[in-house]
Amino acid sequence: MRKPDLAAAIAERAELSKDKASQVLNVILDEITGSVAQGQDVSLIGFGTFTVRERAARTGKNPQTGQPLAIPASKTVAFKPGKGLKDAVGKG
Repeated sequence: MRKPDLAAAIAERAELSKDKASQVLNVILDEITGSVAQGQDVSLIGFGTFTVRERAARTGKNPQTGQPLAIPASKTVAFKPGKGLKDAVGKG
């Protein structure tokens, strides 16, 4: 499912116009993005939790030359599915 498909499903189930559902979806995604970017966890009970994880600096290898290279420390986003999502996927 892509974002327009999700917006259309929201519009149908919530009895909204597709434009309004798309706006609501964009606001939700913007709020999740903003909170995670500030280092806050976003927990949607039954669905899952978005968290920021630290990646330590490490030494990698250039695949073309085989030469070692330094990979700097960074942050990434992790998603841990909630019980409701796990159960729904497990039934499929």
